[in-house]
Amino acid sequence: MTKDNFSFAQQVKPFRDEIDAIDAQIISLLSKRREQVENIVAVKKEHKVPIYHPAREEDVISRLREKASGMAVDPDFVESLYRTIMRQSRKNQTRISKTAPLRPQAKVLIVGGAGEMGRLFVRFFTETGYQVDILDKNDWGRAQELCKNADLVIVCVPINVTVKVIEDLAPLIRPDAVLTDLTSVKALPVEAMCRAHKGPVLGLHPLFGPTTDNLDKQIIAACAGQNDAACQWVVDQLIAWGAVVVEASPREHDQVMEIVQALRHFATFSFGSFLYRQGIPIKRTLEFSSPIYRLELGMVGRLFAQDPDLYAEIIFATPERRQLLKTFVHSLTLFLDMLDSGDKEAFIKEFNQIAEWFGPFGHQALRESTYFINKLIERF
Repeated sequence: MTKDNFSFAQQVKPFRDEIDAIDAQIISLLSKRREQVENIVAVKKEHKVPIYHPAREEDVISRLREKASGMAVDPDFVESLYRTIMRQSRKNQTRISKTAPLRPQAKVLIVGGAGEMGRLFVRFFTETGYQVDILDKNDWGRAQELCKNADLVIVCVPINVTVKVIEDLAPLIRPDAVLTDLTSVKALPVEAMCRAHKGPVLGLHPLFGPTTDNLDKQIIAACAGQNDAACQWVVDQLIAWGAVVVEASPREHDQVMEIVQALRHFATFSFGSFLYRQGIPIKRTLEFSSPIYRLELGMVGRLFAQDPDLYAEIIFATPERRQLLKTFVHSLTLFLDMLDSGDKEAFIKEFNQIAEWFGPFGHQALRESTYFINKLIERF
């Protein structure tokens, strides 16, 4: 080691030692924070309070950003750090909550439990400590026996056979058992369940795929059917797992899903179809792509990496959905004259009208998408 190198090592050593000591303190503080999270879990379980409290989290983030600015620390860095800490905290809370089922003696029957989404809920209920049975199309002979013992029956089958399965199953279910379904259409299944079953009815729609590892901040729509009080423990269990339960009438749910699911998936399908038919060299475009293009193309590729039957069921589920999509396709032809004439003024006028309609959400979307883009840059 040269004299200069030795001198540098001697000078920098105290600073590095201090950083090591600070890092040890940070780890110790994270451990203490985790202990307090466990205390909060106990109180939340006692009072049946949801794990995810968005207003509280945003208040904390705002306060920490302000504090960081006053101490010459990048507030964006602090926000990113604490969102990671909070997510881990929620995951810990969810994991702890899973150790205690809200209805320890309840027996759960999942119809279609061998399918991907069915298997996911089999795992959630089983890991929580419930006794779970599966009824699939290959063992329908056991239906009467399994239904007789079930306190909660969850129908998790393709949309096109959901109503038929409900009608065949309902006469076998005890009058006090909760009957629910997990399909992405709610009006017809909820109506069928209420008509065929005299007991508690609840319509559920998980707005996520079967690859989900946990329910932290995952949205589940809940549509009341009948005897809401008897169904409440099911909703409470979903909340205890970390889900965000959004209540809606079956009709409102289906109207919103026409936009949130059917239109979005069909627009993505159409974009992918156009790229395919034009023979666009995807890999080459990625070499020139900005992060936002890569993100958009990633959403298209994600669709085509999944089960086409699932998306066909969602898109073609109801006549109302198909009519909306026809209206969407027709709307695209409205801009043909603009393109033919190269009318930039018409484009800018339309653009400004839409921007005004979006209002403050436009700025929120800009902030959120910038966050995603920055994360994508870090990865690639």
